[in-house]
Amino acid sequence: MTMDALERYVREMSTPQGEALSWVERQSWLRTSHGRQVSGPEVGALLRQFVQLLRPRQVLEIGTFSGYSTLWMASALPEGGRIDTLEINDEMEDLIRAGFARAGLADRIRLHIGDALDILPALTGPYELVFIDADKRDYVAYYQAVFDLVAPGGLIVADNVLWDGKVCAEEPPRDQQTRGILAFNDLVAGDTRVDNFILPLRDGLNIIRKK
Repeated sequence: MTMDALERYVREMSTPQGEALSWVERQSWLRTSHGRQVSGPEVGALLRQFVQLLRPRQVLEIGTFSGYSTLWMASALPEGGRIDTLEINDEMEDLIRAGFARAGLADRIRLHIGDALDILPALTGPYELVFIDADKRDYVAYYQAVFDLVAPGGLIVADNVLWDGKVCAEEPPRDQQTRGILAFNDLVAGDTRVDNFILPLRDGLNIIRKK
């Protein structure tokens, strides 16, 4: 069985993502040149499960892109729950807000446009769930900036931590993004303040629980 066939089977045997999420996923491919940055329904469904289990009052997302993963999480928030989502590219704002409105979830989401490292110091938390999916070169900086904002027992989930298998390359990586991912994974593995597990789903998720 091919990987494409397995992915189709997984999608068919899982709760469907719904019209609004399908629209955002489709528009991400049609209206941007980076459609592959969409986390996909497998990762989205897992994030929604985390929200359903944790019942967080506050969620933080670093790297909104088109708002796809934001909507997966927002759809499961408890009454009064909120997501702060940070996106550096202001050209994405119209698409992001259109998706939020289409899903009827705009009132649960606070969109911040700008550099995450400039925005994070102004946020207060505590956050029970943080999802990191932005510039791989800055993963270490994001982790360090957000750690004290995470509630004890909260989760930090970082996407793309296997980076198309480049983390296992025999030769030292030359590109800064792979170096950033490697440095991040090394930092987390050696951090005694957390427990973590790398889940090889799609491009890899580092699931980190703050003790």
